[in-house]
Amino acid sequence: MTRPTARVLALLEILQAGGSHTVAELAERLAVDERTVRRYVAHLVDLDVPVRSVRGRYGGYRLAPGYRMPPLMLTGEEALAVLLSLLTFRRSETAATSAVAAESAAAKLRRVLPVALAARLETLAETVAFTARPRAAATPEADVLLLLAQAARDRSPVAIGYVDRDGRRSDRTLHPYGIVAHAARWYVTGADSASGHVRLFRLDRVTTPTVLAGSFDVPPDFDPAARVLAALAEAPHRHAVAVRVHGTVDEVRPLLPPSVAVVDDMPDGSWVRVRIRAERLDWIPALLVGIGRRFVVEHPEELRVLVRELGNRLLEAADQPTA
Repeated sequence: MTRPTARVLALLEILQAGGSHTVAELAERLAVDERTVRRYVAHLVDLDVPVRSVRGRYGGYRLAPGYRMPPLMLTGEEALAVLLSLLTFRRSETAATSAVAAESAAAKLRRVLPVALAARLETLAETVAFTARPRAAATPEADVLLLLAQAARDRSPVAIGYVDRDGRRSDRTLHPYGIVAHAARWYVTGADSASGHVRLFRLDRVTTPTVLAGSFDVPPDFDPAARVLAALAEAPHRHAVAVRVHGTVDEVRPLLPPSVAVVDDMPDGSWVRVRIRAERLDWIPALLVGIGRRFVVEHPEELRVLVRELGNRLLEAADQPTA
């Protein structure tokens, strides 16, 4: 697509956003002079796009009320980008819509494209492969996700119903600070009226969200993603693990997933304490061996047994004669 054509389409997108736009404003946004803006408007009029002139000191251009651009004026590269996004998003562990919705959107895209381009993209859809199976995702309702995202942007309180892991339902008012996607789930984090603390909630467990009047302030330097990771690492689980690891916090912390482990300083400065909460212990020995540092299991005793068993298996493997 040539640059003038691209700018004409860019002009159309600006006008479709609504309202009147002065020639000077359009010239600045398109990086052209005012005479060129008028020429682009003439191109749109020649294409039967109803651009109306607005007279007066602050006059300019706007679209006729009710006009909508014909669907999908996409170049081949743009269409490829959209289709690839749909194909990969439906495989994503954080997909916020169902695979059926993604398939439906991709099918509609292919139907309205020019025949030659649609055929090429169909070939891509039929032949593309992925190296990993998609993980089962906890998919929130699209309306819930969009409402909470807008409330977080606008800093509007939201009344929600919430169903906890034990199936108990409660009603509360939430000040949503941000939306976070992590490990096949979507979360909202913010100030919770029921507990009086900053908490996180799984979006697939949120029901009947309603935006309330009023506003709130987000604490300075609040990081929603970091808060979610920290909360997940500290959440109650069946096992509370404590391990001393040789090194400093700055050396050890990057070696461990932040959603799994909390790393704290110890008085002597040469060791840190790693705290992990887990439903199962079988995966932790390999994690500890993989960081490549000396470590000592403080508790629980079951973890010491598992580490010892892994060590014995590694020694047996190292002693096996080569073929």
